[in-house]
Amino acid sequence: MMLFADRAEAGALLAERLRDAHDPVVLALPRGGVAVAVPVARRLGAALDVLVTRKIGYPGQPELGVGAIAEGGEPVFDLTLLRRLGLTPESISDVVAQERRELARRVRAYRGERLLPTLRGREVIVVDDGLATGGTARAALRAVATAKPARVTLAVPVGARDTVASLREEADEVEVLLTPADFRAVGQWYERFDQLSDDDVLELLREARS
Repeated sequence: MMLFADRAEAGALLAERLRDAHDPVVLALPRGGVAVAVPVARRLGAALDVLVTRKIGYPGQPELGVGAIAEGGEPVFDLTLLRRLGLTPESISDVVAQERRELARRVRAYRGERLLPTLRGREVIVVDDGLATGGTARAALRAVATAKPARVTLAVPVGARDTVASLREEADEVEVLLTPADFRAVGQWYERFDQLSDDDVLELLREARS
């Protein structure tokens, strides 16, 4: 199974699968999705922006995602996992409020006072660097759906098979280059998978707009 050299190469390969898109808006999920989306938007001659998402973690164990939230949308929870952990959405309202605040901070950091582009009636391509559980992608797709786009495509270089299958219910199309049987983590399918900072995201966005 192939490895991507980095997110930029993955984005260039993904763009070839998306070349028939008609005047789309490309929305990248920060942080890693921005590096994939830049070559996609460049190849398609498309407008690029970010759609900020945040994982909602188990109290005291933030890496254990029990849900996610995207700007413009409501929290989306993994209800099966919540029940297994003895939680309800109401019982973690403090965690949700904290993630809402962080989401708002990142929106200001990445976009300032500028609003998202108009999505109503447009073709929208949501891009991330990979799908593990798919929680943030699901929240993003549901947030985009509230804006009444004409068509929504989720585009990622690599994803877990079960996750990809489940997200086909949330988008008109899911484009994914790799669905490995032995998927364990997104970063395992990249030779270089550096963590990106807010400054990295802003630099990528500046390059894309120049």
